Order: sequence, then structure tokens, then C-alpha cells
Amino acid sequence: MPRDHLAFRISTVHTICASHQLRLPGNVLEPMHGHNWTFTICVGSDALDALQTVMDFHDLQTTVTRILDKWHNRHLNDVEPFVAGVINPSAERVAQALAALIELPPTVELIYVEVTEAPGCSARFSPG
Repeated sequence: MPRDHLAFRISTVHTICASHQLRLPGNVLEPMHGHNWTFTICVGSDALDALQTVMDFHDLQTTVTRILDKWHNRHLNDVEPFVAGVINPSAERVAQALAALIELPPTVELIYVEVTEAPGCSARFSPG
């Protein structure tokens, strides 16, 4: 069933500070600059667990925080998966990278990861 039709959804919001530089055409790096990156992670399920929840909010927050702590106060170009320069640390790719690292219970699906790098500027990745 498509994620848009999952009966139940929960989300959590996290903020980190990190800098980045996009690799521009001609293999030139834009000037380094930083953002207060805000991440919204939305997960869902058609079935509730024994507690009658999609999953425990604390468990979702802990899972996401464990990942984002590795990026907080860092230059994203220097951390996986961006360190090799193959993947540009754009908001779109940052959202995709976080989505790939989130582990969820088998009955829970990731609906989207949205990244806001500046007011009014966000990117959303929806897997599958």
C-alpha cells in the first residue's frame, strides 16, 4: 500500500548546526557556509503496536539523534557519505542520507525526511 495511505503517522523534529560546500560545475566548491538544519522525520503504519502507537516517540528520537549527533557542529563535506566528494551535501542529498540510515521496527515505514536549511528553503525525500 502506498505510504500516502498509511492510517497512522508520527513525526519528530531535530535541529543541528553544520556547514557545507556544494561542488559546482567545473569541480569548484562554493564558499563554505553554515546552517541551522531542521529535520522533520515522519513515519507511519497501518497497525498500532501493543501500546497502541506507531512506535514510541522516544525510540524514534533516539534513533535519529544517534545519527545526527555525528553531523552536529561538523562540516558535512568531511563526514560520511559526503566525504569522498561523490555525493554533494545539498539539502536533498542530506535528507536522503538521513533516510538511508534510519532503522525502524518492521511494521513501521519511513514516509519522508524533510530538511530545512534556511527559513522558507526545504527539501523532502520520500523513499520508494
